[in-house]
Amino acid sequence: MATVVAFHAHPDDEVLMTGGTLARAAAEGHRVVIVVATDGSTGEVGPGEPPRLGELRASAAALGAARVVHLGYADSGNGPVLNPDPPDRVRFARADPQEAAARLAAILREEKAQVLLSYDANGGYGHRDHVRVHEVGRRAASLAGVEQVLEATIPRDLVARVLKLVDWLRIPVRHDAVTPGTAYSSRAVITHRVNVRKFARQKQAALAAHQSQVNGNGRLAPIMRALIRLPAPLFGLLLGREWFIGSAESGSVSHSDLFRGSR
Repeated sequence: MATVVAFHAHPDDEVLMTGGTLARAAAEGHRVVIVVATDGSTGEVGPGEPPRLGELRASAAALGAARVVHLGYADSGNGPVLNPDPPDRVRFARADPQEAAARLAAILREEKAQVLLSYDANGGYGHRDHVRVHEVGRRAASLAGVEQVLEATIPRDLVARVLKLVDWLRIPVRHDAVTPGTAYSSRAVITHRVNVRKFARQKQAALAAHQSQVNGNGRLAPIMRALIRLPAPLFGLLLGREWFIGSAESGSVSHSDLFRGSR
């Protein structure tokens, strides 16, 4: 079976973009490893494990992941100003891409990974840490010789329709960071669409594990609170598809054989 490494920017990203795929991979017998560049904290970290890493471990358990790794960087934030580094570490957006790629490549080699999940070139909606995940993920895959790289994304037209619905329903969610026409990816470049409706309960439980985000004041908190309260079948109906852009070696549109060639 394959070893699948999912590389993400912050705790909770693993659910929103790839949670169903990871749960499905684990259920099919693949080894799943989640690597996050940052622990989601923008300031200095005190003694003990940062709270969001603990939430990530709970999320990973719900998805069936075997291992969680933090690369050691600080969250860069998403505002117009990139704040100075905390005294104990570098913000991911300021990290040397080659050094970060070497850290990730070491994990890929250790795990003998056949598949790397990363982000599309836009980093989804353009968050500076997400864009850096795309850059670092590609370099690391090249260094470690991982040919099957699948970059998580969402069809751009679907995002536009959802945002219009959010506005029409007057749901209090800020989405000013999402630039229509440039965020995420066009359907023309998407190569893999994965049906994960059967894993709605795992994905929903993983999302609920991120209590600091669900109960916080972040831009997605209202949606996250609404999603974890939905009946699982309705949650699966809404979030039962996940999309990826694969390299030429990763094959074309795939469903049950997402990790084709990795067994």
